[in-house]
Amino acid sequence: MNAVLKTEFPGLKLHSRGKVRDIYDLDGRLLVVSTDRISAFDCILANGIPGKGMVLNLLSEFWFQQTRHLVRNHLVTTDLDAFPESLRPHRDILRNRSMLVDKADMIQVECVVRGYLAGSGWKEYRETGKLAGIEMPKDLQVASRLPEPIFHPAVKVENGHDENIRYEDLVERVGEKLAVHLRDVSVRLYQWAAKTIDSRGIIIADTKFEFGLINGDLVLADEFLTPDSSRFWRRIDVRPGRAPEALDKQFVRDYLETVKWDKRPPAPALPDQIVKETTDRYREIFRLLTDRETP
Repeated sequence: MNAVLKTEFPGLKLHSRGKVRDIYDLDGRLLVVSTDRISAFDCILANGIPGKGMVLNLLSEFWFQQTRHLVRNHLVTTDLDAFPESLRPHRDILRNRSMLVDKADMIQVECVVRGYLAGSGWKEYRETGKLAGIEMPKDLQVASRLPEPIFHPAVKVENGHDENIRYEDLVERVGEKLAVHLRDVSVRLYQWAAKTIDSRGIIIADTKFEFGLINGDLVLADEFLTPDSSRFWRRIDVRPGRAPEALDKQFVRDYLETVKWDKRPPAPALPDQIVKETTDRYREIFRLLTDRETP
């Protein structure tokens, strides 16, 4: 299988092209296509991960369908037969990697929830003893379970990197009422997902959600509980004091830390073996979370 790195549909208006998704404007709705591009340290890598976009798309659909009782989401359908007739010539590329969604006014904040110490949260804790500005117990280690899930908003800064902000900063940006809603819904989603996934032997160390507003109603958007947006560990591998093996994009980040790269574009190409192992990890977490094989 070859990696799909870019899509182009003559006659369709490109709304935006992100690190992974190509989004097309269909008047009142959007067509979201998940490519096989992969980014790390906010740089798109030179080669992609074959089939990755399908995993992201199908997993997001899987979780969107199961959590409608918790929060509204922007998914309309992934059924190609229900797509506009103008998209029928592109069915081969759209199959399993696209969804039709409602347009939303996106809230420019990533809503991170952490259940375990890892990544930038572990770095902040080592340096300050805090997480998202909140005092933490003094004896925590990497991969320690937190006393309770921590809501941890983040924003994009000028250089394209994510920057963690305090809850108080979120209130200043969006107002107290919306900030409270974002925090409460994010934590509720994380707790539901953590409980659901635990039965499959998987721990969500942390994850991020993105939300928008449609006619004033909060909606979950973008992707949901994927290996691009979440840190997944096998429960049997978790021991405080050492980072467990990653079933997500962390595997690629770990590799890139071993090569001479200043983390500025252009990003290096991944060796074939790293591409294969990353593909295997994405397929494995899909199987573990859904009890299905990838197409």
